[in-house]
Amino acid sequence: MTQTTPIPRADHAKIDLVFCHLLNDASGSPRVLRGTIKALVDDPARAMLFVGSQGRGVLENCGIPIRRYWYHRSQFRIITLFNLILSQLFLLFSLLCERQIAKDAVIYVNTLLPFGGALYGKLTGRKVIYHVHEISIEPKPLRVFLCTIAQICSAYNIYVSNSHADALPIAGVQSVRIYNALDDDFTAIAAQAVYQARHDDIFTVLMLASLRDYKGVPEMVALAAALTDRADVQFELVVNDDQAAIDQYFANKPVTANLRIYPRTDNPAMFYQRAGVLFNLSRIDSWIETFGLTVLEGMAFGIPVLVPPVGGPAELVHDMQEGFLVDSRDFAMLKQRTLTLADDTALCKSMSEAARRRADNFSKEKFSQALRSVIQKIQ
Repeated sequence: MTQTTPIPRADHAKIDLVFCHLLNDASGSPRVLRGTIKALVDDPARAMLFVGSQGRGVLENCGIPIRRYWYHRSQFRIITLFNLILSQLFLLFSLLCERQIAKDAVIYVNTLLPFGGALYGKLTGRKVIYHVHEISIEPKPLRVFLCTIAQICSAYNIYVSNSHADALPIAGVQSVRIYNALDDDFTAIAAQAVYQARHDDIFTVLMLASLRDYKGVPEMVALAAALTDRADVQFELVVNDDQAAIDQYFANKPVTANLRIYPRTDNPAMFYQRAGVLFNLSRIDSWIETFGLTVLEGMAFGIPVLVPPVGGPAELVHDMQEGFLVDSRDFAMLKQRTLTLADDTALCKSMSEAARRRADNFSKEKFSQALRSVIQKIQ
């Protein structure tokens, strides 16, 4: 049930750091894990990544050997839940069969979902670190189960924002807040970009999100429909899915001509470079963003942002400085703030400059130092 990515490794090297993840796509948690691996791994021969078999995303070029264990996500939630449990048995078995893992290796579990890695650490006496990214896990019994496993197995929990730590405390486990950071390649591209509110007199509203209602996709569609009279305002939605999923999701939903929808991309910079404003429209009554990596990416490009007034994004953005804090359920305010930016180039420029300054606070150096400090504390 496992496949091996052929990355050269010293025959007798022991693995000191084992990373466990479930779904490799282009979303925030695997992108943060890729940065974590780069920050913590000095010798690729002494680290290994165990990742679910479904998905070929940003972790493909993480730079360390990869072991794949079986996982498949279904369109039916009950089947996906069953597959999750089954996949973690495969992960546990795969780890037990890997003889190169050192007895004092650290097991680094990325998100609460790959709990098989945590069970392996507990059963074999190895220290476990959880890098928690989520809050809204449904159904509730699954959330309770995953948090209980973390409580039993984890030596240290890492949260991505203060609001995240407050929203999902796990009693009895030491924890720390470490803000996410952008990798050097992305930062270099962003630093060279010159923000313009308009390109060819078009103000572009951009959102990158998973293809889920709770991510605010219906609000994006509705706003585009409400502004069809503004030919100078266009909308772009980049979803973390393929074209087939897009076709299925929008099969019975009217989409206006001023909204262009794109499948997942390995090159978000091309979209950031032409955006006038970046949206995160997650519904705060059903999904609280723990951090908002795309928000930080947009700010690094100097893009004004419009984000929810709670959760991680509210720690990144000061209202009316780098952008606006708006509850996406308040459609009138959403429309008004959008038009304010579309019609005020000077305000866009001021917010752009503030966004770049704010993004500079989330450096890779701080991220790396904080992660290494956690490793040192548990060894």
